[in-house]
Amino acid sequence: MAQPSQATDGMDSVPALLQRNAARFADRPAYREKEYGIWQCWTWAEAEKEIEALALGLINLGVNEGDFVAVIGRNRPHFYWSMVAAQSVGAIPVPLYQDAAAPEMAYVMEHCGARFAIVQDQEQVDKLIEVQEGLHQLEHIIYVDPRGLRKYDHHKLHRFIDIQEQGRAAYYEWIEDLKARRGRLTYDSVCVMLYTSGTTGKPKGVVLSNRNIIEASKSSSEFDRLTKDEEVLAYLPMAWVGDFIFSIGQAYWSGFCVNCPESPETMQTDLREIGPTYFFAPPRVFETQLTNVMIRMEDAGRVKKWLFDHFMAHARRVGPAILDGKAVSGMDKLKYALGNLFIYGPLKDTLGLGRVRVGYTAGEAIGPEIFDFYRSLGINLKQLYGQTEASVFITLQPDGEVRSDTVGVPAPGVEIRISETGEVFYRSAGTFEYYYKNPESTASTKDPEGWVATGDAGFFEEGSGHLRIIDRAKDVGKMADGRMFAPKYVENKLKFYPNILEAVVFGNGRNACTAFINIDLTAVGNWAERNNIGYASYQELAGHPKVLETIKGHVEEVNRSLADDPMLSHCQVHRFLVLHKELDADDGEMTRTRKVRRGVISEKFDDLLTALYDGSPEIYTTTEVTYEDGRKGAISATLKIVDAKVAPVAAAHKVAAE
Repeated sequence: MAQPSQATDGMDSVPALLQRNAARFADRPAYREKEYGIWQCWTWAEAEKEIEALALGLINLGVNEGDFVAVIGRNRPHFYWSMVAAQSVGAIPVPLYQDAAAPEMAYVMEHCGARFAIVQDQEQVDKLIEVQEGLHQLEHIIYVDPRGLRKYDHHKLHRFIDIQEQGRAAYYEWIEDLKARRGRLTYDSVCVMLYTSGTTGKPKGVVLSNRNIIEASKSSSEFDRLTKDEEVLAYLPMAWVGDFIFSIGQAYWSGFCVNCPESPETMQTDLREIGPTYFFAPPRVFETQLTNVMIRMEDAGRVKKWLFDHFMAHARRVGPAILDGKAVSGMDKLKYALGNLFIYGPLKDTLGLGRVRVGYTAGEAIGPEIFDFYRSLGINLKQLYGQTEASVFITLQPDGEVRSDTVGVPAPGVEIRISETGEVFYRSAGTFEYYYKNPESTASTKDPEGWVATGDAGFFEEGSGHLRIIDRAKDVGKMADGRMFAPKYVENKLKFYPNILEAVVFGNGRNACTAFINIDLTAVGNWAERNNIGYASYQELAGHPKVLETIKGHVEEVNRSLADDPMLSHCQVHRFLVLHKELDADDGEMTRTRKVRRGVISEKFDDLLTALYDGSPEIYTTTEVTYEDGRKGAISATLKIVDAKVAPVAAAHKVAAE
């Protein structure tokens, strides 16, 4: 077993890295935030003073070493400061999803026993007050945005800036205590606790040490040659391990600037203004961007549309090869350069990706067509495979070895093995310490030698050494005839089409595959407007005959693609229906990171699933829904079930499958 890494040069905690950066990169930007349309900037020296003031204020408020401090809000410097300030006083930050419902927050707050919470605004304060009766340990709430909170009882409710001012006023009273607490932090001290998305049950608290975070950040930064000159846009949920690694771990190790957008609505505009050099997004973000591009092209003039289609066809053929430095003819290079001048360059700038040197996607498998589209533009988009329990990184794709069908090679310092059942196991310096208050799950996930069960099925390719992930091990099944069933692969092919937002494929133990589909309201709504088709709701548009016919065309095109795949040609979709509602985390159908909860969906829509397989042409159903304000309601609809044409499978593939 590999020996645990030891800190070097005293850099054994995130607060220690902050102190180093405040001295080494004092005048360089550490944080930017756009507020009221104007970018504000804090240097590393200024950020260190903001964090110090907050840390002193937390000590003054009564935060003890070992306390848990909940952090709830959108990406703002204040919340990154809050997490580092909590670490500085020996407490443990626990970021929560800001869009979580009050009961979800209550579960995490009660489970970790948080005595303090630092939140964004009135909405988050109200959620905590709503569930406060069950949170007897919660003593103080600190808020950043004061709007709407003036008349609240402020005995245990405090303004963020007031806590900082109290810290500054009590500087000489507490500074030695703060230094002593920072000095007691080691590589083995807990750095952060992050909760899993809870795909299969209640979220688990993943305890990550300074060793986990710093070693993972160090090795990954060196792998992609990250420097202090990178620019990143912090817009992903702060409760997600990816944001913690990119916006705190790697940012503090490399010393680069973290930029926070003004709001989710202005994210795309802010992305263009910043022009990040290092960018991460889950597949859903890239899918949405591609959908918007396709919508704009549908509205473009004939000449512009022809130019786009012509040069994009060329980009798909030679773009990835040029990006990887492979041999391409001079004529192809010249044509690609023209395409970059007129099409690819302006498109990348519009997307805000014109300066990206390294881009990553992870969290879910990305459709190969979507992945290849971005690389054809000359964007160095790569895939990584990771988990919260790994401090993100399990595999990475080296430059020049990027492919859509693999997730790369083991990340630096990571060991991987494949079990006899095909499940992927790993161990590394980034491997989590334990699940909080859950020794049973810890023991079943991480063995005494440090090997962690990922729950994913995969295999290493011969020759290349690249890992291929087939699907979640629990989702990979067998058709009735014994052939492999891998739903995620088919779902990603379906989601390549801008009209399809989400797809859930069924077939385990069955003799044929079927699917539930969500339409993308933006893309399909735009199409409806261009064709003078009126609609009053998502439900009405989803059931429109022309929409069903369009989706049928997409499904049959995917079937033709699958027919050429010797491993999964039998996973073609025979029947499908378009759901009358969007799958929603508030309804328990997805996690907060937009991962489908298959078990919940199968049980909740059991009547629809039955109709897909019993030959019914339509089905009437009623479904409970949760509105934005938390109220419950119900919607009813008669859903048409559509038969899709299955493409013939080549004889050679049939023989290979048998």
